[in-house]
Amino acid sequence: MSDRPSGAKAGLTREKVLDAALDYIDAHGLPALSMRKLGAQLGVEAMSLYRHVPNKDALLDGLVDRVMQTAFGDLGEPVGGWAPWVRDFAHALRSALLAHPGVLPLAATRPVNSPEALRMSERWLAAMRTAGLPLGTALDLVNVIATFTIGHTLAEVGQTPGHEGTEPDLDQRAGELDPAEFPNLTEVIATRAGLDFDSRFTQAIDIIVAGYAAQAGV
Repeated sequence: MSDRPSGAKAGLTREKVLDAALDYIDAHGLPALSMRKLGAQLGVEAMSLYRHVPNKDALLDGLVDRVMQTAFGDLGEPVGGWAPWVRDFAHALRSALLAHPGVLPLAATRPVNSPEALRMSERWLAAMRTAGLPLGTALDLVNVIATFTIGHTLAEVGQTPGHEGTEPDLDQRAGELDPAEFPNLTEVIATRAGLDFDSRFTQAIDIIVAGYAAQAGV
């Protein structure tokens, strides 16, 4: 008989389980995550976790939901204009993903469709329509911004899940580049022009928002 505490005795909640899973994949990577290892991290039997997440798929979906809650918990709704809100949406999502890079593969491939996420999306769409965007345009814009932000952040983190440390880096090639053959690339390495993720992201989001505003005539 195991003397490790059950989930109920250990005071586990769904939020505690998800937060521990986030910490685990941030430290060890998504491929290393298992219910057994997560239970060990929490000091309980793996079976105890199933009171809070019914299976591994539910755990993975819950991780995406948890990060989205972190990103958008203080975002509010677009009041007085949708464009500033969309920019805030993008930067909030990027910040949350940078804080939990292990969840990036899940954010890119698993839909966010929990009841709370659906209610939040409904409020956003209603407010964006009130601010002057057609329904289809509003949904397209949110999806485009989210997709771009996830992809940009994955590139920014600079790791392919399961292959961390193997990605080529331009700086690592600096000594191999002949300035006569690669004058622009050697200048990039020397000056860092075009390598600032913050400014690149901000500018790209501004361009996307401006494009949709022009298309919608607002």
